[in-house]
Amino acid sequence: MTVTEMSIAQLADACACEINNYRLGIAQDDQCWLELFRRAIVERDSDAWQVVQEQLNPIVMRWMLHHNKRSVACALESEENYVAMAFVRFWQAAVRNQQLQFSSFGAALRYLYTSLNGAILDTLRTYAHPQEMALPEPGSVGEPVAAEEENYTELLAVIFKLLPNAREKRLAYLLFHCGLKPREIVLQCPQEFNSVKDIYRLRRNVIERLQRHTDLIRYQLAYEYA
Repeated sequence: MTVTEMSIAQLADACACEINNYRLGIAQDDQCWLELFRRAIVERDSDAWQVVQEQLNPIVMRWMLHHNKRSVACALESEENYVAMAFVRFWQAAVRNQQLQFSSFGAALRYLYTSLNGAILDTLRTYAHPQEMALPEPGSVGEPVAAEEENYTELLAVIFKLLPNAREKRLAYLLFHCGLKPREIVLQCPQEFNSVKDIYRLRRNVIERLQRHTDLIRYQLAYEYA
């Protein structure tokens, strides 16, 4: 049976074995993991992505626990949030950058670690400088031109100030900064948002709140550039 003929459950069992081999430094066949990534990212198979998260979550959490900036980072967000953000960044980059292809399980893990590190550093920068929101890496898909970056960061900072609770700010970050659609948010963050209906309701609250404060938003933006 080839990997393309295997069910998600069969791939999950095979991938669990490959993780153990990887930890022991035993040579392995990465094909099951690469097939699982393909189904999750290329085919947008939610069951495949759930297996990816379930099996790799302990690894990412272990990275988080041993990260050299853990103490200061966890004063701002929970470890679970950083792990969730790492998976969001990983999935988003893989989906939107067609040139990003993993040749091995190790290569995918390295990129996942980079995603976790980026989530931590972006959060630290955002809290240290609230007026500076995280931007895409140079050369990435959707990178704003230099003339637009300042307007973009200031607008997001103003929006965040107007939102009353952490959940709405989190949703605004995923919608406006990460550019995720409601169904993608449910796929990536099922523990935070468990239904598209819930996201639409919260998004409506966010938009209505911002519409009520359009004059204030214009004033604050004008003040920043005065």
